[in-house]
This record gives sequence, C-alpha cells and structure tokens, in this order.
Amino acid sequence: MHFVKLFRKIAVSVFSAAIFAVSSISCVSAEDSINSFYEKWKDNYVVRDTYVTDEDQYYVWYSGEKYNNDNQSVAVTVSEAHGYGMLITACLDDKELFDGMYRYYKAHTSDIGSNLMSWQQCDNGTALIDGASDGSMQGGSADSATDGDMDIAYSLLIADSVWGSDGDISYKSEAVNIINDIMKYEVNKTDWILQLGDWVYYCDENDKYYSATRASDFIMQYMPVFAEVTGDDRWLEVYNSTYDIIDKFVDEYNTGLLPDFIIKDSSGEFTAAPEYFLEDKTDGSYGYNSCRTPWRIGMDCIVNNNPSAKKFTETINSFIINSTGGNPDNITAGYTLDGKSTEDYNDLCFDAPFIISAKCGDNSEWNDTLWNYILDYYDDVYYGDTIKMLCMISYTDKWIVPETQPDIISIKKYILGINDTAPESSDINKNNVTDVFDLSMIKNKSMAEK
Repeated sequence: MHFVKLFRKIAVSVFSAAIFAVSSISCVSAEDSINSFYEKWKDNYVVRDTYVTDEDQYYVWYSGEKYNNDNQSVAVTVSEAHGYGMLITACLDDKELFDGMYRYYKAHTSDIGSNLMSWQQCDNGTALIDGASDGSMQGGSADSATDGDMDIAYSLLIADSVWGSDGDISYKSEAVNIINDIMKYEVNKTDWILQLGDWVYYCDENDKYYSATRASDFIMQYMPVFAEVTGDDRWLEVYNSTYDIIDKFVDEYNTGLLPDFIIKDSSGEFTAAPEYFLEDKTDGSYGYNSCRTPWRIGMDCIVNNNPSAKKFTETINSFIINSTGGNPDNITAGYTLDGKSTEDYNDLCFDAPFIISAKCGDNSEWNDTLWNYILDYYDDVYYGDTIKMLCMISYTDKWIVPETQPDIISIKKYILGINDTAPESSDINKNNVTDVFDLSMIKNKSMAEK
C-alpha cells in the first residue's frame, strides 16, 4: 500500500537531508536565481486581458500568437498554463497577480463542472472567448482539463496559507469547490483514477476515454491534501489506484518512463495508449505530456517520502544518468518506454523535471550538474520556461504545503470507533497528530480484519 504522511504548512527545505542528494547549491544563490528568472518569466508570459476594463484579469500567454485582424480567432492560453501561473504567483507571494489570475479563472469556467476552468481561450479581436475551435470567431461549449483544475485548486490552498481567506476572496472555500468538482466530474469511480477532463463525465463506461488517464495528471502530492481539506477520503482511493498504475510501469519497463496517455485494455490491464489516441503519434511514449512526471511524482517523494514515489525516482534517475552519461545535454525530447530516444534534440521541458527526481536521489554530482545546466538554459518558449520556473520553486523552500483541516480525521475516527479520549490510539506514526498516514494504516488494518 502507498502510505503517506502529510506535513502541514511547511516548505520542503525542512526535510531530512538524509533522504535527499547532498547539494552544494546555497539557499541564497537559489533564491536569487528564482527571483531573477521570475522577473523574466513575468515579462514574457503574464498578460492582462485588455478587453476587460472593470477589473484587472491576468493570464499566462502560452501560444506566442496574437489576433491579426484576419477574422480567425487565435488561441492565447489554456487552463494548464493558468494553473501554473497561479502556483508560481502564490508561492512567490505575488498577491496582485494571483488575485488577477483568480478573477480570470472565474471569468472562464467550464459549462460542465461550474467550478472547473474552461481549458482554452481564444482572442477574436474583441474578447477572449471559450470553446472556440479551428479559428472560430464565436465561442462554443467549454469543458475542462484535469491538471489545470488540480493546480488552480492547490494554488488557492497555498493562497489561504500565505494570505488567509478573510479578504475579498475566500481562497480556501473556492479551492474546496474546485476539488469537489474534480472528484465529481474528473474521477473514474470504477477504477478510481483521474480522467482527462470533465467532458469524460458524459462518456459511457465502455467508451475508450472513460478509463483513460494522463500520466502528467499524476500530481500525487496534492491528493492527500485534497483528502484532508475536503474530508473526502475517496482521494486516498485515487492516490492508491494511481500508484498501482505507476508501480506497474516501473516494474514492467525498469526505466521509470511513463506514457503520455494510459488506457485500460480488454483484459482490464492499464497499458500505454496507441498512437494518436488523443493528440499525437507519441501518445503511448514518454513525450511532451509525461515529461513532467519526474517533477509531479517526485514531489510526493520530497514532501511525503512515499515509497512508490521513491522507487519511481530511483528508477528514472538511474535510467537518465546511464543513458546520458551524466551529461544533461544528452537528454532527448522523447523516449520509448524501454528507453530508446524518439527524437535527436534536447528540450528544456524534458530537462527541468529531472532536478526534482534528482533531489530524491543520492547522486550529488548529477544533482548539481543538472541544476546548473537548467539555470543557464533559456527556452523563450512558454512551456519550457514555465516548467523550469515551477521546478526551481519546487526544488527549494519556495514550495508550500498548505495547512489543511482534519475533518477527515473525525469522520474516520467515528466510523472506526476510535475513542476520542485516547487520541494516541490513532496516532500510529507518533507525530502528535492523526494524519493521512495514520488513516491509511487504520483503513488497511480494518480491511485486513474483515
């Protein structure tokens, strides 16, 4: 099972150095690098919606394109980019930009899950519209993408921890609303896995998309937080089921490489999606979606020291160090799951996430080499630069684990008949609080006794 101990409202730098690679990188130099790159990132990618005049709304400009008066709308941002922007501004204490991004999110919600964000906005010369396709000048039906919703929810929990929810925006209640909609509209409750977006909510269970999932949505560190803040322990089901899938691929290929998309085959096994399942020829390979997994899964190793996350990072670290000869410049922009390069070039979005998995390892030389390589790498492309920004934050004490509420504790203690007068009976890991680690242990013990 995939036990987790949740640390509340603390930054990742406090964790035991014995767990992670010993680095020569100083906190001061890392912070200076982050602050410097943040200014560059803001200048290049954060844009105010000038069509809105009654309030400031900001978004992350992902496409590098603008409407050019040719009667063809142009995509300018997506919810993935917006979630990234809200994470970055919350972690770096930029309340003005964060609140402006929150207002933009509220102006562009899905038509299905009303608290989820429409996955893309296009510029038609008079407004940023939702649901447009193929250059349409009119908006259409808007639906969501799961990772953007998860990041927006988590960023609001960070905001609550940093600024509190007593002002104009109740960050925490807004986060809970999103998390509840993610559970309602974006979770497959047969297999307890994340689905591709709220549009799958209307798919029949026999539809190929119903049981499909996207590896880059495996943002494992969030799930215990979502469980605690909502009191909904179904998030622990999603947590465990997702690690079952991760473990399967790690054991099968021994590289740690996950495919962009994962499907359930006719035998009920989760396997790599075929080519062009949803997006591209590389849908079943380690591509531009799953390149984020060393960061997304690695954070659960850093924050919670989850054993499956640790196994994943150890495996992918070993693969990438051996395949590149310890030279980050030899990382390529795509691999088959058994480790063969699918491209002959390098890309920052593939490089940067490895600093998170590297931090979970014990190779300080690789850790420092990779960090210094990434610091000097400027992509001038939204995707690579934004992933770099987030990985730099996640690598340092700028990353925040939000304070959460133990509602789920009360529910579980009531169901399991744990005596409130003896709370030590539920504090299995003896850290003076009944947390998600304890709940997992209690649940598994209860199931074993049935």
